[in-house]
Parts: sequence; C-alpha cells; structure tokens
Amino acid sequence: MRYVLFGLPLIALIALVAVFAFSIDRDPALVRSVLIDKPAPVFTMEAVPELGVPGFDTASLKGAVTVVNVFASWCIPCRDEHPLLVALKDISDVRLFGINQSDAPENARAFLAELGNPYDAVGSDRDRRVSIDWGVYGVPETFVVDPQGIITFKHVGPLTPEAVETELLPAIEKARG
Repeated sequence: MRYVLFGLPLIALIALVAVFAFSIDRDPALVRSVLIDKPAPVFTMEAVPELGVPGFDTASLKGAVTVVNVFASWCIPCRDEHPLLVALKDISDVRLFGINQSDAPENARAFLAELGNPYDAVGSDRDRRVSIDWGVYGVPETFVVDPQGIITFKHVGPLTPEAVETELLPAIEKARG
C-alpha cells in the first residue's frame, strides 16, 4: 500500500511532464478560430481621425472579399509585415481593411505615413472591444472575409512572404469561390 501511495504522485508527475513536452513545439497557427465559417461580429468602428480613409462596420465587409488586418504602431512584427500588405494591395484587387488596436491616432497616422497606407478603411479600436469580438490574441493578426461577410481564414502573427504565398493568397481565392 505504501508503494502505491508513493507511486501515484510520481505517475501523475510523469504524465504532466509528458503533456508539456509534447505541447512545447506546437505550431501556434494551429489555434483555430471559433469564428471560421461564421459571420463577422457585429461592430462599428470610427475612422482614425485625420487619416484620410473611413472607418468601417460589419455591413461594409459584405459584397467583396476583404482582408482584415489587426495592427498597431507600437507592434514591431506589424512593422515587419507591413511591406507585405503594401505589396498585397499592389498585386491584387482585394479590399484591405485595418483594425488599429489600442493606438493613439497620432501614432497610427505617423506609422502609416512612414510605411505607406495600403488600407481602404481603418477603424480605431482604442479599447480593444472589436478585437476581442474578433477573437484576436495579439497583434498582428489577419483575416479573410468572403463577400457574404463570413470569416473564412485567420492568420495569427506576422505575415511572411511564404505565408502570403501559401496561405493568404489561396484563402483569398477560395473566398472568391
């Protein structure tokens, strides 16, 4: 009986270590959004003041395939992926909307003035409420929304040239149907 009482915690510890060991090398892109194949959340976002592009809402996502990118001026990976968004806008006719998360308007304007503004619309999400509704874990994140307003794809983290080529562009084409 004594060995059993000593052995049970040891077995539990070994099982816990095994679970952590197998989870450590997991691909973060495997986190599937519960919003995939569901309508975009209901929201309205004001434009970033004096940016020169409108804000947007749920209704404006309908009618054409839209890529929605969540970014912030304070986000270093957002800065790294931004040239890919500019290039995406140059090579495709897809609508590109931005959710500017938790950012002062002057910082968002400076960020886009420095790096270029590929967005057709940019909504100001200063309190992160819209980002929470979209299931955003952190910036940057990118979504594809089909013409019916259904979220069909989510990329967590900064886009890379490989991710644009093998994930985002195919998701855009698939959303076009």
